[in-house]
Amino acid sequence: MKQFNVPIEYRSPLITAIKQYRKAQDKLKKDFSPTLLDLGKVQIFLARHFGFCYGVENAIEIAFSTVAENPGKRIFLLSEMIHNPQVNADLSAMGVKFMQDTYGKQIISFDEITTDDVVIIPAFGTTIAIETLLESKGIATAKYNTTCPFVEKVWNRSEQIAEKGYSIVIHGKPKHEETRATFSHASVHTPTIVVNDMAETIELAKYIQGEKPAAEFYETFKGRYSEGFDINKDLVRFGVVNQTTQLATDTQAISDYLKNVMIRKYQLTAETIDQHFADTRDTLCYATNDNQTAVGGMLSTDADLAIVIGGYNSSNTSHLVELCEAKLPTYFIDTPDRILDGNTIVDCNWHTKEQRTVTGFLPEKKPVRILITSGASCPDAVVESVIKKIASFYGAEDLIEKQMTFFQ
Repeated sequence: MKQFNVPIEYRSPLITAIKQYRKAQDKLKKDFSPTLLDLGKVQIFLARHFGFCYGVENAIEIAFSTVAENPGKRIFLLSEMIHNPQVNADLSAMGVKFMQDTYGKQIISFDEITTDDVVIIPAFGTTIAIETLLESKGIATAKYNTTCPFVEKVWNRSEQIAEKGYSIVIHGKPKHEETRATFSHASVHTPTIVVNDMAETIELAKYIQGEKPAAEFYETFKGRYSEGFDINKDLVRFGVVNQTTQLATDTQAISDYLKNVMIRKYQLTAETIDQHFADTRDTLCYATNDNQTAVGGMLSTDADLAIVIGGYNSSNTSHLVELCEAKLPTYFIDTPDRILDGNTIVDCNWHTKEQRTVTGFLPEKKPVRILITSGASCPDAVVESVIKKIASFYGAEDLIEKQMTFFQ
Protein backbone atom coordinates (compact mmCIF):
# COMPACT_ATOMS: atom_id res chain seq x y z
CA MET A 1 0.00 0.00 0.00
CA LYS A 2 1.21 3.52 -0.78
CA GLN A 3 3.24 5.31 1.90
CA PHE A 4 2.13 8.90 2.55
CA ASN A 5 4.11 11.93 3.65
CA VAL A 6 2.42 12.68 6.97
CA PRO A 7 3.88 15.26 9.43
CA ILE A 8 6.30 13.55 11.80
CA GLU A 9 4.52 14.98 14.84
CA TYR A 10 1.56 12.72 14.07
CA ARG A 11 3.77 9.61 14.11
CA SER A 12 4.74 7.55 17.12
CA PRO A 13 7.95 5.49 17.39
CA LEU A 14 6.23 3.16 19.85
CA ILE A 15 3.07 2.60 17.82
CA THR A 16 5.00 2.31 14.54
CA ALA A 17 7.21 -0.40 16.04
CA ILE A 18 4.17 -2.30 17.32
CA LYS A 19 2.28 -2.07 14.02
CA GLN A 20 5.28 -3.17 11.98
CA TYR A 21 5.91 -6.08 14.35
CA ARG A 22 2.30 -7.25 14.17
CA LYS A 23 2.24 -6.90 10.40
CA ALA A 24 5.38 -9.02 10.05
CA GLN A 25 3.90 -11.68 12.36
CA ASP A 26 0.47 -11.65 10.70
CA LYS A 27 0.78 -10.67 7.04
CA LEU A 28 -2.66 -12.01 6.13
CA LYS A 29 -4.35 -10.08 8.97
CA LYS A 30 -6.04 -13.14 10.43
CA ASP A 31 -5.00 -12.53 14.06
CA PHE A 32 -7.20 -9.88 15.67
CA SER A 33 -5.96 -10.37 19.21
CA PRO A 34 -4.65 -7.21 20.93
CA THR A 35 -1.01 -6.33 21.60
CA LEU A 36 0.02 -6.42 25.25
CA LEU A 37 2.19 -3.68 26.72
CA ASP A 38 3.09 -5.08 30.12
CA LEU A 39 4.02 -2.11 32.29
CA GLY A 40 3.97 -3.92 35.59
CA LYS A 41 1.23 -2.37 37.68
CA VAL A 42 -0.72 -1.51 34.53
CA GLN A 43 -1.24 -3.63 31.43
CA ILE A 44 -2.24 -1.96 28.18
CA PHE A 45 -3.92 -4.03 25.47
CA LEU A 46 -3.78 -2.25 22.11
CA ALA A 47 -6.24 -3.20 19.38
CA ARG A 48 -4.71 -5.04 16.42
CA HIS A 49 -5.82 -2.26 14.05
CA PHE A 50 -6.43 1.41 14.88
CA GLY A 51 -5.46 4.93 13.88
CA PHE A 52 -4.90 6.62 10.52
CA CYS A 53 -6.36 4.79 7.54
CA TYR A 54 -5.39 5.14 3.86
CA GLY A 55 -8.01 7.81 3.17
CA VAL A 56 -7.00 9.95 6.15
CA GLU A 57 -3.28 9.84 5.35
CA ASN A 58 -4.06 10.66 1.71
CA ALA A 59 -6.12 13.68 2.79
CA ILE A 60 -3.47 14.93 5.21
CA GLU A 61 -0.70 14.65 2.63
CA ILE A 62 -2.70 16.60 0.02
CA ALA A 63 -3.80 19.27 2.50
CA PHE A 64 -0.36 19.98 3.96
CA SER A 65 1.35 19.92 0.56
CA THR A 66 -1.32 22.28 -0.77
CA VAL A 67 -0.50 24.80 1.95
CA ALA A 68 3.25 24.46 1.29
CA GLU A 69 2.85 24.85 -2.48
CA ASN A 70 0.62 27.93 -2.38
CA PRO A 71 2.36 30.61 -0.30
CA GLY A 72 0.49 33.89 -0.21
CA LYS A 73 -2.76 32.39 -1.49
CA ARG A 74 -5.97 32.17 0.47
CA ILE A 75 -6.72 28.52 1.21
CA PHE A 76 -10.14 27.27 2.21
CA LEU A 77 -11.46 23.91 3.35
CA LEU A 78 -15.11 23.11 2.61
CA SER A 79 -15.42 21.66 6.14
CA GLU A 80 -13.22 19.80 8.61
CA MET A 81 -10.48 17.91 6.74
CA ILE A 82 -11.10 14.86 8.93
CA HIS A 83 -12.81 14.50 12.29
CA ASN A 84 -9.75 15.09 14.43
CA PRO A 85 -9.32 18.26 16.51
CA GLN A 86 -5.50 18.30 16.36
CA VAL A 87 -5.24 18.01 12.58
CA ASN A 88 -7.93 20.63 11.98
CA ALA A 89 -6.36 22.97 14.54
CA ASP A 90 -2.95 22.57 12.85
CA LEU A 91 -4.43 23.46 9.46
CA SER A 92 -6.22 26.43 10.97
CA ALA A 93 -2.95 27.63 12.53
CA MET A 94 -1.39 27.48 9.06
CA GLY A 95 -4.01 29.94 7.83
CA VAL A 96 -6.54 27.53 6.30
CA LYS A 97 -10.12 28.81 6.63
CA PHE A 98 -13.09 26.48 7.13
CA MET A 99 -16.15 27.35 5.04
CA GLN A 100 -18.72 25.10 6.74
CA ASP A 101 -19.08 23.23 9.98
CA THR A 102 -19.42 19.46 10.06
CA TYR A 103 -23.20 19.67 9.55
CA GLY A 104 -23.04 21.95 6.51
CA LYS A 105 -23.76 25.25 8.28
CA GLN A 106 -22.07 28.05 6.38
CA ILE A 107 -19.23 29.86 8.19
CA ILE A 108 -17.75 31.68 5.21
CA SER A 109 -19.98 32.54 2.25
CA PHE A 110 -19.17 31.09 -1.14
CA ASP A 111 -19.60 34.66 -2.42
CA GLU A 112 -16.22 35.48 -0.87
CA ILE A 113 -14.39 32.94 -3.07
CA THR A 114 -12.44 34.18 -6.07
CA THR A 115 -10.66 32.44 -8.94
CA ASP A 116 -7.31 33.07 -7.25
CA ASP A 117 -8.27 31.11 -4.13
CA VAL A 118 -7.58 27.46 -3.33
CA VAL A 119 -10.45 25.31 -2.06
CA ILE A 120 -9.75 21.86 -0.61
CA ILE A 121 -12.45 19.20 -0.68
CA PRO A 122 -12.25 17.15 2.55
CA ALA A 123 -11.86 13.38 2.90
CA PHE A 124 -15.64 12.94 3.18
CA GLY A 125 -16.18 14.37 -0.30
CA THR A 126 -18.84 16.93 -1.13
CA THR A 127 -22.07 17.31 -3.05
CA ILE A 128 -22.31 17.74 -6.80
CA ALA A 129 -24.07 21.08 -6.22
CA ILE A 130 -21.10 22.48 -4.27
CA GLU A 131 -18.61 21.14 -6.82
CA THR A 132 -20.60 22.82 -9.61
CA LEU A 133 -20.75 26.09 -7.66
CA LEU A 134 -16.99 26.11 -7.10
CA GLU A 135 -16.26 25.30 -10.73
CA SER A 136 -18.51 28.16 -11.81
CA LYS A 137 -16.17 30.44 -9.85
CA GLY A 138 -13.14 29.07 -11.66
CA ILE A 139 -11.99 26.83 -8.82
CA ALA A 140 -10.21 23.65 -9.96
CA THR A 141 -12.03 21.20 -7.68
CA ALA A 142 -10.14 18.13 -8.90
CA LYS A 143 -6.70 19.57 -8.12
CA TYR A 144 -7.20 19.78 -4.35
CA ASN A 145 -9.72 17.00 -3.83
CA THR A 146 -8.90 14.77 -0.83
CA THR A 147 -12.04 12.59 -1.06
CA CYS A 148 -11.25 9.12 0.30
CA PRO A 149 -10.92 6.56 -2.51
CA PHE A 150 -13.17 4.19 -0.57
CA VAL A 151 -15.90 6.83 -0.39
CA GLU A 152 -15.57 7.27 -4.15
CA LYS A 153 -15.85 3.49 -4.47
CA VAL A 154 -19.31 3.69 -2.90
CA TRP A 155 -20.26 6.43 -5.37
CA ASN A 156 -19.01 4.36 -8.30
CA ARG A 157 -20.82 1.25 -7.11
CA SER A 158 -24.02 3.27 -6.74
CA GLU A 159 -23.69 4.49 -10.31
CA GLN A 160 -23.06 0.95 -11.55
CA ILE A 161 -26.18 -0.52 -10.01
CA ALA A 162 -28.20 2.56 -10.99
CA GLU A 163 -27.33 1.79 -14.61
CA LYS A 164 -28.97 -1.61 -14.09
CA GLY A 165 -32.21 -0.02 -12.94
CA TYR A 166 -31.75 -0.23 -9.18
CA SER A 167 -32.64 2.53 -6.72
CA ILE A 168 -30.32 3.19 -3.76
CA VAL A 169 -30.85 2.89 0.00
CA ILE A 170 -27.99 4.54 1.91
CA HIS A 171 -27.24 3.42 5.46
CA GLY A 172 -25.81 6.56 7.01
CA LYS A 173 -26.20 9.42 9.44
CA PRO A 174 -28.33 11.89 7.47
CA LYS A 175 -26.44 15.03 8.61
CA HIS A 176 -22.93 13.60 8.20
CA GLU A 177 -20.80 15.14 5.42
CA GLU A 178 -20.11 11.80 3.82
CA THR A 179 -23.76 10.78 3.77
CA ARG A 180 -24.75 14.11 2.22
CA ALA A 181 -22.06 13.66 -0.44
CA THR A 182 -22.99 10.05 -1.18
CA PHE A 183 -26.68 10.98 -1.36
CA SER A 184 -25.86 13.71 -3.88
CA HIS A 185 -23.77 11.44 -6.10
CA ALA A 186 -26.26 8.55 -5.97
CA SER A 187 -29.44 10.58 -6.45
CA VAL A 188 -28.20 12.15 -9.66
CA HIS A 189 -28.38 8.66 -11.21
CA THR A 190 -31.34 7.01 -9.48
CA PRO A 191 -34.01 7.44 -6.78
CA THR A 192 -32.24 7.45 -3.40
CA ILE A 193 -33.22 7.33 0.27
CA VAL A 194 -31.25 7.43 3.56
CA VAL A 195 -31.91 5.24 6.60
CA ASN A 196 -30.09 5.95 9.85
CA ASP A 197 -30.51 2.63 11.63
CA MET A 198 -32.46 -0.62 11.84
CA ALA A 199 -35.48 1.07 13.42
CA GLU A 200 -35.86 3.31 10.36
CA THR A 201 -35.22 0.33 8.10
CA ILE A 202 -38.10 -1.56 9.69
CA GLU A 203 -40.34 1.47 9.15
CA LEU A 204 -39.24 1.71 5.52
CA ALA A 205 -40.04 -1.98 5.02
CA LYS A 206 -43.63 -1.35 6.13
CA TYR A 207 -44.05 1.04 3.20
CA ILE A 208 -42.34 -1.37 0.81
CA GLN A 209 -44.78 -4.11 1.85
CA GLY A 210 -47.81 -1.80 1.79
CA GLU A 211 -48.43 -2.15 5.53
CA LYS A 212 -48.52 1.62 5.89
CA PRO A 213 -50.18 4.14 3.56
CA ALA A 214 -47.82 5.66 1.03
CA ALA A 215 -48.91 9.20 1.93
CA GLU A 216 -47.34 8.87 5.39
CA PHE A 217 -43.97 7.94 3.93
CA TYR A 218 -43.22 11.45 2.70
CA GLU A 219 -43.58 12.95 6.16
CA THR A 220 -41.83 10.11 8.03
CA PHE A 221 -38.78 10.26 5.76
CA LYS A 222 -38.91 13.97 5.01
CA GLY A 223 -35.50 15.26 3.93
CA ARG A 224 -34.20 11.71 3.40
CA TYR A 225 -35.30 10.98 -0.17
CA SER A 226 -34.39 12.35 -3.57
CA GLU A 227 -36.59 14.73 -5.55
CA GLY A 228 -39.55 13.01 -7.18
CA PHE A 229 -39.14 9.82 -5.13
CA ASP A 230 -42.16 7.54 -5.53
CA ILE A 231 -42.57 5.06 -2.70
CA ASN A 232 -44.91 2.95 -4.81
CA LYS A 233 -42.41 2.49 -7.64
CA ASP A 234 -38.88 3.30 -6.55
CA LEU A 235 -38.27 0.49 -4.07
CA VAL A 236 -39.33 -2.39 -6.28
CA ARG A 237 -35.68 -2.90 -7.21
CA PHE A 238 -32.82 -1.50 -5.11
CA GLY A 239 -29.46 -2.01 -3.41
CA VAL A 240 -28.05 -0.90 -0.05
CA VAL A 241 -24.78 1.07 0.18
CA ASN A 242 -23.21 2.56 3.28
CA GLN A 243 -21.60 5.59 4.77
CA THR A 244 -18.19 3.93 5.07
CA THR A 245 -17.78 4.70 8.78
CA GLN A 246 -20.94 2.99 9.99
CA LEU A 247 -20.80 -0.28 11.89
CA ALA A 248 -20.22 -2.92 9.22
CA THR A 249 -22.43 -5.35 11.12
CA ASP A 250 -25.26 -2.80 11.20
CA THR A 251 -25.05 -2.17 7.45
CA GLN A 252 -25.03 -5.91 6.79
CA ALA A 253 -27.99 -6.43 9.13
CA ILE A 254 -29.95 -3.67 7.37
CA SER A 255 -29.11 -5.12 3.97
CA ASP A 256 -30.08 -8.64 5.08
CA TYR A 257 -33.35 -7.41 6.55
CA LEU A 258 -34.39 -5.59 3.38
CA LYS A 259 -33.24 -8.49 1.24
CA ASN A 260 -35.54 -10.85 3.19
CA VAL A 261 -38.39 -8.37 2.82
CA MET A 262 -37.98 -8.49 -0.95
CA ILE A 263 -37.68 -12.29 -0.96
CA ARG A 264 -40.99 -12.61 0.89
CA LYS A 265 -42.78 -9.96 -1.13
CA TYR A 266 -41.77 -11.28 -4.54
CA GLN A 267 -41.27 -14.95 -3.60
CA LEU A 268 -37.70 -14.82 -4.81
CA THR A 269 -35.14 -17.62 -4.92
CA ALA A 270 -31.34 -17.51 -4.88
CA GLU A 271 -31.47 -17.49 -8.68
CA THR A 272 -33.98 -14.62 -8.94
CA ILE A 273 -33.01 -12.35 -6.01
CA ASP A 274 -31.08 -9.99 -8.26
CA GLN A 275 -34.31 -9.13 -10.06
CA HIS A 276 -35.22 -7.00 -7.05
CA PHE A 277 -32.13 -6.70 -4.82
CA ALA A 278 -28.49 -5.83 -5.66
CA ASP A 279 -25.48 -7.34 -3.90
CA THR A 280 -23.45 -4.40 -2.56
CA ARG A 281 -21.29 -6.01 0.13
CA ASP A 282 -18.20 -4.63 -1.63
CA THR A 283 -19.03 -1.08 -0.46
CA LEU A 284 -17.90 -1.70 3.14
CA CYS A 285 -14.61 0.13 3.93
CA TYR A 286 -11.65 -2.13 4.71
CA ALA A 287 -10.37 0.15 7.51
CA THR A 288 -13.78 0.34 9.17
CA ASN A 289 -14.02 -3.44 8.99
CA ASP A 290 -10.50 -3.98 10.34
CA ASN A 291 -10.83 -1.54 13.23
CA GLN A 292 -14.21 -2.88 14.29
CA THR A 293 -13.10 -6.51 14.01
CA ALA A 294 -9.98 -5.65 16.01
CA VAL A 295 -12.16 -4.24 18.79
CA GLY A 296 -14.05 -7.54 18.78
CA GLY A 297 -10.74 -9.36 19.23
CA MET A 298 -9.64 -6.94 21.92
CA LEU A 299 -12.87 -7.39 23.89
CA SER A 300 -12.18 -11.09 24.28
CA THR A 301 -9.47 -10.04 26.75
CA ASP A 302 -10.38 -9.85 30.43
CA ALA A 303 -9.98 -6.16 31.29
CA ASP A 304 -11.13 -3.49 33.74
CA LEU A 305 -11.93 -0.67 31.33
CA ALA A 306 -11.49 0.60 27.79
CA ILE A 307 -10.31 3.96 26.47
CA VAL A 308 -11.24 5.00 22.93
CA ILE A 309 -9.42 8.00 21.45
CA GLY A 310 -10.67 10.19 18.61
CA GLY A 311 -12.66 13.23 17.56
CA TYR A 312 -16.04 13.56 19.24
CA ASN A 313 -17.79 14.09 15.90
CA SER A 314 -16.02 11.11 14.33
CA SER A 315 -18.57 8.52 13.24
CA ASN A 316 -16.14 5.61 13.03
CA THR A 317 -14.72 6.38 16.48
CA SER A 318 -18.18 6.60 18.04
CA HIS A 319 -18.94 3.11 16.81
CA LEU A 320 -15.78 1.78 18.45
CA VAL A 321 -17.03 3.31 21.71
CA GLU A 322 -20.41 1.69 21.13
CA LEU A 323 -18.80 -1.72 20.74
CA CYS A 324 -16.61 -1.34 23.84
CA GLU A 325 -19.23 0.05 26.23
CA ALA A 326 -21.46 -2.95 25.58
CA LYS A 327 -18.83 -5.06 27.33
CA LEU A 328 -17.12 -2.95 30.01
CA PRO A 329 -16.67 0.62 31.38
CA THR A 330 -15.51 2.76 28.44
CA TYR A 331 -14.14 6.30 28.28
CA PHE A 332 -14.19 8.36 25.07
CA ILE A 333 -11.52 11.07 24.91
CA ASP A 334 -10.08 13.20 22.11
CA THR A 335 -6.77 14.22 23.71
CA PRO A 336 -4.54 13.06 26.60
CA ASP A 337 -5.54 16.25 28.42
CA ARG A 338 -8.93 14.67 29.17
CA ILE A 339 -7.12 12.45 31.67
CA LEU A 340 -6.76 14.98 34.47
CA ASP A 341 -4.90 12.72 36.90
CA GLY A 342 -4.76 9.12 38.06
CA ASN A 343 -8.24 9.43 39.48
CA THR A 344 -10.15 11.72 37.12
CA ILE A 345 -11.08 11.61 33.44
CA VAL A 346 -13.38 13.76 31.28
CA ASP A 347 -15.50 11.36 29.26
CA CYS A 348 -17.63 12.18 26.21
CA ASN A 349 -21.05 10.57 25.73
CA TRP A 350 -20.94 9.37 22.10
CA HIS A 351 -24.73 9.64 21.80
CA THR A 352 -25.17 13.25 23.00
CA LYS A 353 -21.58 14.57 22.73
CA GLU A 354 -21.96 15.85 26.29
CA GLN A 355 -18.91 15.63 28.52
CA ARG A 356 -18.81 14.50 32.15
CA THR A 357 -16.07 14.34 34.73
CA VAL A 358 -15.60 10.86 36.16
CA THR A 359 -13.65 10.18 39.36
CA GLY A 360 -12.18 6.82 40.29
CA PHE A 361 -11.98 5.64 36.70
CA LEU A 362 -8.85 3.60 37.45
CA PRO A 363 -9.54 0.73 39.87
CA GLU A 364 -7.36 0.14 42.94
CA LYS A 365 -6.39 -3.41 41.90
CA LYS A 366 -3.00 -4.30 40.46
CA PRO A 367 -2.34 -4.81 37.70
CA VAL A 368 -4.97 -2.63 36.08
CA ARG A 369 -5.89 -4.02 32.67
CA ILE A 370 -6.85 -1.37 30.07
CA LEU A 371 -8.01 -1.81 26.49
CA ILE A 372 -7.07 1.03 24.12
CA THR A 373 -8.02 1.79 20.52
CA SER A 374 -8.48 4.90 18.40
CA GLY A 375 -10.47 6.12 15.42
CA ALA A 376 -9.27 6.23 11.83
CA SER A 377 -8.51 9.96 12.04
CA CYS A 378 -6.55 9.87 15.32
CA PRO A 379 -2.76 10.34 15.10
CA ASP A 380 -0.69 7.55 16.61
CA ALA A 381 1.24 10.18 18.56
CA VAL A 382 -1.92 10.93 20.54
CA VAL A 383 -2.31 7.26 21.42
CA GLU A 384 1.31 7.12 22.60
CA SER A 385 0.75 10.23 24.74
CA VAL A 386 -2.26 8.60 26.39
CA ILE A 387 -0.24 5.45 27.13
CA LYS A 388 2.62 7.49 28.61
CA LYS A 389 0.25 9.51 30.76
CA ILE A 390 -1.36 6.39 32.18
CA ALA A 391 2.07 4.82 32.73
CA SER A 392 3.17 7.88 34.70
CA PHE A 393 0.48 7.22 37.31
CA TYR A 394 2.19 3.89 38.06
CA GLY A 395 5.81 5.01 37.74
CA ALA A 396 6.15 2.81 34.67
CA GLU A 397 7.45 5.26 32.06
CA ASP A 398 10.82 3.50 31.78
CA LEU A 399 9.08 0.22 30.95
CA ILE A 400 7.65 1.75 27.76
CA GLU A 401 11.16 2.04 26.29
CA LYS A 402 11.84 -1.61 27.13
CA GLN A 403 8.60 -2.63 25.42
CA MET A 404 9.49 -0.62 22.31
CA THR A 405 12.87 -2.38 22.13
CA PHE A 406 11.07 -5.72 22.16
CA PHE A 407 8.93 -4.79 19.13
CA GLN A 408 11.79 -3.34 17.09
